[in-house]
Amino acid sequence: MHRVLLLGAGKIGRMISHFLTESGDYQVTVGDHDQASLGRLRDLPSVTTTRLDAANKQELSDAMQDRDLVISALSFQHNPLVAEMASETKTSYFDLTEDVETTVKVRATAKKNQAGQIFMPQCGLAPGFISIIANHLAQQYDEIDSLRMRVGALPQFPTDALKYNLTWSTDGLINEYCNPCDAIYNHHRIDVLPLEGLEHFSIDGVRYEAFNTSGGLGTLCDTLAGHVRELNYKTIRYMGHRELVNFLVNDLRLSERRELLKDILEHAVPITFQDVVVTFCTVTGTRGGQLVQMSDARKIYSRKIGDEVWSAIQVTTAAGICAAVDLFCSGELADRGFVKQEDIDFEAFMSNRFGRHYQSARNLDVQQDMPATG
Repeated sequence: MHRVLLLGAGKIGRMISHFLTESGDYQVTVGDHDQASLGRLRDLPSVTTTRLDAANKQELSDAMQDRDLVISALSFQHNPLVAEMASETKTSYFDLTEDVETTVKVRATAKKNQAGQIFMPQCGLAPGFISIIANHLAQQYDEIDSLRMRVGALPQFPTDALKYNLTWSTDGLINEYCNPCDAIYNHHRIDVLPLEGLEHFSIDGVRYEAFNTSGGLGTLCDTLAGHVRELNYKTIRYMGHRELVNFLVNDLRLSERRELLKDILEHAVPITFQDVVVTFCTVTGTRGGQLVQMSDARKIYSRKIGDEVWSAIQVTTAAGICAAVDLFCSGELADRGFVKQEDIDFEAFMSNRFGRHYQSARNLDVQQDMPATG
């Protein structure tokens, strides 16, 4: 049985705990500073809990003793220290971060790894699954021209002006809306502004907008540099969301007061477990001398697993990291160093007992508009 330390007992941590323990192959210890959050896990089989401070080196080191791997479901700012302690205790490391600078720090830590120890950040939805499927599509071309990735976690029943409910880490959401975004344009790697690049499209008759956000490309800019003319990532929302967020972030300059923005969002925008995850990836390139375009569009809905209803973002995020862990433990990933999401074989991921949660309709009706200004 594989011995796992899971840091973070929040919405995603609970789903990860459920998946791993129900498989029967993982013994999970969950660490968190919040006793109430830990208490929600006491009924899961093969789970033990420990109260710890993720900012305390000694507590992290002690918790990692005799663990095969550590999973961080914490907010991104804790991950560099967790990775450092993983390196010192020779523990393999996995996280869910979308924060670019955090991944840079984890990658630097990975250079000090031991045999059998890997560092694999960004194991969620975006980055994560979207990187796996994008790379899978790209590999089917002789030469890639453009690769466009679009992802959103949305309420099924939007009722407020934002047409949005909180489904993910608020810190992560604010990062995505406020930080510079990686892209490749005309073969050059560039930074683009968040909330810009507005475009519209529909999937199965539902109208959406998409715009630049930070972090979703993961390490694909590194992987595809010199091999693609255009590479970009945008977040999907319902129509009108971007305009209101732009007012908050830029016009009111709350990007400079992120704790205040977080407080506003968490006190005014409710969470929901009735959500839908939308992924839309398009690759254009040459194959057999022809210019060809292929797309993959999916919708994954919230669902009942066991006796509980789990949100789509819980299911997809936890499935991504649990599949990565499972593939590593079964010897299907590299066994040393820094491992990218696009290193995961798509077919292996989709056939995995956790990755199968991404199986969805592959031929959704997608209609793309011309990009809007903004």
